[in-house]
Amino acid sequence: MSRIGKLPVALPDDVTVQVADSVVRVKGPKGELEQRVLPTVAVHVDGGQVKVERYADDKAHRSAHGLTRTLVANMVEGVSKGFRKSLEIQGVGYRAAKSADGLNLQLGRSHPVAYPAPLGISFTLEGTNRIHVEGIDKQLVGQVAAEIRDLRPPEPYKGKGIRYQGEFVRKKLGKAGKAGKK
Repeated sequence: MSRIGKLPVALPDDVTVQVADSVVRVKGPKGELEQRVLPTVAVHVDGGQVKVERYADDKAHRSAHGLTRTLVANMVEGVSKGFRKSLEIQGVGYRAAKSADGLNLQLGRSHPVAYPAPLGISFTLEGTNRIHVEGIDKQLVGQVAAEIRDLRPPEPYKGKGIRYQGEFVRKKLGKAGKAGKK
């Protein structure tokens, strides 16, 4: 039995879960999410808990068991608390500013880079060099943060670029010239 899959998902008081036709809908104070589940597992709501069970013990059923339980747990956490990823911008002249529909980023290019906010995602800025990506869908928050980081990933020589908060970038030594050459 899957160690993750067999654990029930506890529901907070203000979150409701409905299961119909292989679709799990979760409503909470921050919004509503839905996820189609594989037909190899069954999702049941028992009182204040959500339980995931699999029909058989072959590999496909076992792999879907833990995945489905984790997806449901992430949806419950998202509609009750939400998710947040933080990014840091490092480099002289690199900065971020909020616009009407997303972010304007100065990343050392000849033009500013506009990044529109997808539906369900909000940005908050701390100064001009820290971006917080917030939303209720964990996968979408992580995807948006990765796309913003990919606009200018940290380079290994000076460390300039966009990185996740707390990410360590190993710096390389520069070119070592010959001593005494004129």
